[in-house]
Amino acid sequence: MQHFTRWLIVALVLMGLGGIGYLWWQKQQGPALVPITEAPPLASQVPMAQAPEPVASAPTNYPIEAIVPLAGASAPAQPPPLVAGDDDAVREAMTELLGRDQVLSFLDMSDFSRRVVATVDNLGREHAASRLWPVAPAPARFLVVERDGVEYIASGNGDRYNAFVRFATAIDSGAAVALYVRMYPVLQKAYEEQGYPGKYFNNRVVEVIDMLLQTPEPGAPIQLSLTRVKGPIAEKRPWLRYEYADPALQALPSGQKILLRMGLRNTAALKTKLRDLRKRIAGSTVGR
Repeated sequence: MQHFTRWLIVALVLMGLGGIGYLWWQKQQGPALVPITEAPPLASQVPMAQAPEPVASAPTNYPIEAIVPLAGASAPAQPPPLVAGDDDAVREAMTELLGRDQVLSFLDMSDFSRRVVATVDNLGREHAASRLWPVAPAPARFLVVERDGVEYIASGNGDRYNAFVRFATAIDSGAAVALYVRMYPVLQKAYEEQGYPGKYFNNRVVEVIDMLLQTPEPGAPIQLSLTRVKGPIAEKRPWLRYEYADPALQALPSGQKILLRMGLRNTAALKTKLRDLRKRIAGSTVGR
């Protein structure tokens, strides 16, 4: 199972996804509820984890210019937009929002804009490769409990995300969206370079938020199944091969499957944050 890392929510918070969307996955952590294989080292230019959709022009449904009044009309004048390649300015802006210790602990600032764009886009797809996340690994692994020969997500598994959820939901939404506006030229450029010329990144951000808000909230423990791997070599980390036993849950986008294993309380807190962020970047609220 892929590991739900802190930035996945921080990246999404700053993108207007705010909360998720971290994302508190980690490579040592536990199963991401989808089978995975070892990934090659990250290249200097971060590639897309999924094949891009056919290139086509898309309308600007959620113009970035409309965000500015919502992000702080009465606030002091904002610094100038960030530019591609100015890694020091991006790091400084992130530090001002999150704090130096948080940035050093949680984030991988290398190729940051590309990582953020790839992560946001892939949350709405089948698989969100952890090697593309702008996040540092975290300890602990996915918790499973067995009852009468059937395996389920352990009730205490969501506790692994409590600290991150508190951190993500405490981020000032107005300040996060203001930083998103400053970063937008860089993010838009990265989005187009990753296979989406003519597409508008803020539209994709809103689309992914809407998808996350529709994440189901099962009232019973979620059953798992372990994919079988044939061969003479024993699997050192078998927990990485768990899937949702319910085909309907297994077929969900990666972002929804991530929220499912965070527990109902954490999911509810993140959805509240996402609604607030969506209202600020799109001007309306939707979802559950």
